[in-house]
Parts: sequence; structure tokens; C-alpha cells
Amino acid sequence: MAANEVELWVPQNRLSNTDEKVLGPSDPDSGKGKSKMSHCITHGYHLVKGKSHHAMEDYVVAQFKQIEDHELGLFAIFDGHLSHEIPEYLQNNLFNNILKKPEFWKETEDAVRRAYRITDSNILDKAVNLGKGGSTAVTAILIDCHKLVVANVGDSRAIICKNGVAKQLSVDHEPSTEREEIENRGGFVSNFPARAFGDKSLKKHLSFEPFVTSERIDDETEFAVLASDGLWKVMTNQEVVDAIKNIKDARAAAKHLTEEAVNRKSSDDISCVVNKMAALRAERLGANRPRRGRPPTRQPTASASTATRPPTAPAPTTSRASSDNAATSTRSSKRVRQNSSRGNDK
Repeated sequence: MAANEVELWVPQNRLSNTDEKVLGPSDPDSGKGKSKMSHCITHGYHLVKGKSHHAMEDYVVAQFKQIEDHELGLFAIFDGHLSHEIPEYLQNNLFNNILKKPEFWKETEDAVRRAYRITDSNILDKAVNLGKGGSTAVTAILIDCHKLVVANVGDSRAIICKNGVAKQLSVDHEPSTEREEIENRGGFVSNFPARAFGDKSLKKHLSFEPFVTSERIDDETEFAVLASDGLWKVMTNQEVVDAIKNIKDARAAAKHLTEEAVNRKSSDDISCVVNKMAALRAERLGANRPRRGRPPTRQPTASASTATRPPTAPAPTTSRASSDNAATSTRSSKRVRQNSSRGNDK
């Protein structure tokens, strides 16, 4: 695995002196990047702290990573409750645990499920250091620009837009929808998400099973959106699609959604990642369209000399570039790091 630049977001209250000035009045953070495999696929993210008195508890991952001849887009929203240690732990460890699974390339969905369970178990084992809180999660892995694998626990959500129509890719694990299971386990319904990483004191009453699905990226795909519940509390899936369908820049689209949520009186922390893919169709069509004015290639007439000539050896293939696409951004984040210095889960 090549060393790649990882773009991570962390709360505003732990900034270094070299961090750039924040944008706007609500301490937001933003950034963007694009795929090396297809420059038509771009991502952008934007975050806004809510009106609560505690520190910002949303964490984001947004990066493209090169692994041998494959490119992976890794995107995530981690929305903590009563904790910033657990979403930060997820930011540093969850994708590493997923990619370490030997079955990842052949059985991706199963690898994601197992890595979610292992990571949650490790968090519970570290409860003394990580505290009593928890975190929702929604993750998306874009494999070679043609397959999107989405997983989630809790109420952070992922949607995809195809031909202008919103399709939800995750499942909201809300207490109201899982009341019967919670009560059958001897618990009671609260305001916390019905499924989450951590929450050790509540674990015996809650299911942890993540929802995992995959979606093919085809010519109808326009964009995908991952966001914390600060957005979904005030906007429907289709309203989100309609709000950004004409915004080409992914970071501008993410920023517009957070601003619209604030305008609609969302008081929660809001984090949003947008992946734009609409230009992919034009790229594919352009690759198959003959150039104007170019005469058709004539086939040589068979002759003794051409019939006996040995075939030309094919040109050697080359692997795709191994360096990650560095996302340029204006941000007040704590770090844009090379490989994480924190220890990964075993």
C-alpha cells in the first residue's frame, strides 16, 4: 500500500497556530479533491458547528487512496454523542480495519460488516480511555469509480441521485423504528440513536448490526451525499437532490446544503460530503465517439507480404499512478496528515 495523503477533519477547538482562518460565522470547515482514475469524479465536504454548548462532535474522512492497481474513494461521517474521542477513533481506525480484511476485494460487503463489528468491540474494550459516549457512522467506499459500497449504524445517512431522483442507500436506525427490539432487550426508548459504536452502558439493550449495501455507478448516476442528521432533520432526500443538482462544484454543493440546513433552523452539528459524478457519462461517451473529420481507417489489402508478416507485439501495460490525489482545500482543521501516527486496531 502506498503512502497517501489523508484528509481528515477535527473539531475547531484544537487548532494549531498554523491553521488557516475559518470561513464564515459558524466555524465551518471545507475541502475538496478528485479521482485520478476519472477526473469527472470529485468530492467536497463542509461542516458547521451547531448551537449546543459542547464541542463539535462530527468527524469526516474524505480521500482517494491508491492500492496497487485499484483506486478507492473513502468517505465517512462520524457523528458523536457525549463524546468526541469515539468519532475521532473511528476516523483513525475504521477504514484501516476494513481494508485489512483479506476478503475485502472478493466479498466487500461481508468484510465491511466484520470490520464494523471488530471496531465496535475494540471501542468497548477501550471504554476506560474513550469514555461512555458513542458515535453513529455512515461510510462509502468507491471502488475503481464503478461500485459504491455504503454501510451505516445510527441516523447518519447516504443517498444517491440518478436521473434527478433521490435514492436512500442507508437505513436510519432511530429509536422510534426499533422500539420493539429495544424493549424486548429490557431497554427503553431515548433520544440516542438505536444503533451506534460505543455506548457501552446501553449495549445490552441495542443491536449493533450495520446495514450494508452496494450500488453500481452508471451513466445515470449524478452524485452521492453523506451527511449527519443535522441535515436530514430539516431536509428530505429529494429536497437535498433538488438543492444541489445544478451546482457543479462538489465543495460548493456541500456548503450550500449546510447553509440551507441552518436557514431551516437546524441547531445540530451539520457535516456533509458530496461526490459529483454527473460528468462521468460525458467522459464515457466522448471516449467512444469518433473525432470529427477523421476518415475511417482503411484495412490493408491482403497480400503475400502482409499475410505472412508476424503480428506486432502489444505495447506493455502500465499500472495507474500510485500517488493519492491531494485534495486542495481552505480549512481550519487540525491536520492534513501523511499515514496516521496513531496505532491501528489489530
